[in-house]
Amino acid sequence: MGLKLLKRGKTYYLRGTVAGHRVYETTGTGDKDLAEAIRIRKEGRLANEAAHGLKAVATFDEAADSYTATGAPTRFIADVRKTDGVASGLAVYFRGRKLSDIKQADLDKAARELYPSASRETLIRQVYTPFIAVWNHAARKEMCDVRVWERPRKAKGTNVIVLKSERSGTAPVEYDYAARFVAALSPDPAMLMTFLFYTGLRPIEAFALRAEDVSIDKRWFVVRSSKTGQPRGVPLHSFLCGWLPALVDRGGALFRTPRGEPYGIVQDGGGGLKTAIKGARKRSGIRDISPYTARHTVSTQLVVAGVHPHIKDQILGHAADDMSRHYTNVPQAPLIEAIDKLPVGDFAKLPWVSSPGDWFGKLAEGTGRRTDLERNRAGNN
Repeated sequence: MGLKLLKRGKTYYLRGTVAGHRVYETTGTGDKDLAEAIRIRKEGRLANEAAHGLKAVATFDEAADSYTATGAPTRFIADVRKTDGVASGLAVYFRGRKLSDIKQADLDKAARELYPSASRETLIRQVYTPFIAVWNHAARKEMCDVRVWERPRKAKGTNVIVLKSERSGTAPVEYDYAARFVAALSPDPAMLMTFLFYTGLRPIEAFALRAEDVSIDKRWFVVRSSKTGQPRGVPLHSFLCGWLPALVDRGGALFRTPRGEPYGIVQDGGGGLKTAIKGARKRSGIRDISPYTARHTVSTQLVVAGVHPHIKDQILGHAADDMSRHYTNVPQAPLIEAIDKLPVGDFAKLPWVSSPGDWFGKLAEGTGRRTDLERNRAGNN
């Protein structure tokens, strides 16, 4: 039967059947010549797929769309800049490229062109790892063949010197040192950072927490949106149980910005904490702490405290046994006992700890008067 163009309003649509595939979709354009070109391309693709199979026609951007549709992160794959809506990432770079045509040399070239001055570690994190994740997903969907991809190799030899600056967030710190930094934050982001230092959560996991996910009485909460895609239960430190009830009773998103809004995720991973972290660095003079510092600190401190490696990995979401996988809502005593080995120290001296609700929406001293926040609070009264 083939595909025909139908105009609905100002936009042309494709409708018809090709090789058993029924189609009714928009071309996204009101230009008839462009719509006709889209019709020819779509019809040819469906005929080619019917004759040679999906692997012959599937493109990387289609595989990326399928991968991110599962809830997988879009970072480095299909990033969209908020300021102007410009898209970037692997899906843009390989747009229209058939999976069957992409070779190792193409992947290596993409890494060099996307990040020409990046280190080996950065290339692996921002190019090779997300590319391979998309490819493996596509292979499971029978869009391409399974393939082994090579990542950049580490230079060999004892005389090889790699000069690079240390990124904040890659090393643990002492708890009292961390408390000094957190004290320089406004109360709302300070509560979130304190929570990270006593749970070891990934920032993105904490951003997604809701009040109903937390049980103060059971000293337990559930991460429903994790890196692995599987929910997991996490123990609550006794120190957190003293001030978290105010946040739980508020309902909705557990952690919020001084504006009262949920935290979001931005391009470079700082989320809504980026501005707060930058300000705290200026006020405290401490520049080697970021949200991920908390995760490294929790991991290291649990080891120092003698916690069994498997218990530590369960707390951090690195490992899961049958119990934790199937009973995420059931508190586990060994994990609760282990998390309480994290020291409290100067964190207990933070001014908002005794009455968090009184500090919601307040700003750190020295941030200046924010009339926009004042208007927001006035509107809520």
